[in-house]
Amino acid sequence: MKKFFILFSIFSFYSCAELQQIASEYPMGVTNSEIASGLRQALDNGIDKQVTKLTEENGFYSNQLVRIGLPQELQKVDETLRDVGLDALADEGLKILNRAAEDAVKEATPIFVNAVREITFSDARNILLGSDNAATLYLTNKTEKQLYSSFNPVVKQSLDKVGATEVWRNIITRYNNLPLTNKVNPDLVDYVTTEALDGVYTMIAIEEKEIRENVSARNTALLKRVFSLQD
Repeated sequence: MKKFFILFSIFSFYSCAELQQIASEYPMGVTNSEIASGLRQALDNGIDKQVTKLTEENGFYSNQLVRIGLPQELQKVDETLRDVGLDALADEGLKILNRAAEDAVKEATPIFVNAVREITFSDARNILLGSDNAATLYLTNKTEKQLYSSFNPVVKQSLDKVGATEVWRNIITRYNNLPLTNKVNPDLVDYVTTEALDGVYTMIAIEEKEIRENVSARNTALLKRVFSLQD
């Protein structure tokens, strides 16, 4: 009987320790379901608040964090055009690239919504207790390929719609005709598509960081309960 009592005490001790660990991980009775719902709510807020901004006119062009500049192969083009007084032409080329990104991002919301809905209980806990951009990385892994496939034709159509082909042909032709320049011919559609994707994830990461670090940004009772776990 004495041995049984000792074994029972040891078992009870470790059971209590485990229960205390669980309690520390889930304060105030926060459940796995609530964690998943809270993360979905946070991501939905980020998509609605930040990604929507990018679809507005100058959503990319006026935002220094995501503004699309020229690809590396064409940086010299921009500098040379401005050096010879063709600033307006250079600006026009940049605006066209950013307009194409704004058009493309309009395709993103339904894809993000589906990805957010697919967050599992296991995903939710790992995301919540992960790095500051864990939710953004989750969305990136889940949506990047599909978004690229959706963005690419929209970017091409947008560039064609505003006569970008002619604008860039004019820019590159005039640059290539300048003495002592290396001839360039980049794939602008692929470049703008990739830059648009980077811009989207950048803005979601900003919102995620805000919710993680700024208690006042947790604007619902659920967000406050869930994100208290990672404070």
